[in-house]
Amino acid sequence: MMQENAQPPSAPNDLAPGEGESDAAGSFASYTAGLAFALLLTLASFVVSQTHLLWAPGVTAGLVVLAIAQMGVHLVFFLHIGTGSDNTNNVLALAFGVLIVTLVLSGSLWIMANLNSNMLPASAIMEMQR
Repeated sequence: MMQENAQPPSAPNDLAPGEGESDAAGSFASYTAGLAFALLLTLASFVVSQTHLLWAPGVTAGLVVLAIAQMGVHLVFFLHIGTGSDNTNNVLALAFGVLIVTLVLSGSLWIMANLNSNMLPASAIMEMQR
């Protein structure tokens, strides 16, 4: 006679997201280290922008580098995006989000540049209103 509540044995990799992860992924020390890195990078951004430590044309590049590092800290320490096999869906969702944001920003800039190049000069607009 078969049991009604019999469940098949689960495979070791048959876990829901967040189950069976090591404690290091979401530990207090991990979040504290992420906070320390984020604060350090934020402070470095303010120092770079408000002092003359970098050559003036290089300030923008320095801020871009610090911003990319800040995004990396947030992805690794707070969102726990890694290169493990269990993070494939997270990485794909992140890549899709980056693609959508890139398309929206580049499309908006393209439209604004096109409108700017096709706009009449202010003097011509004033002449049309007379």
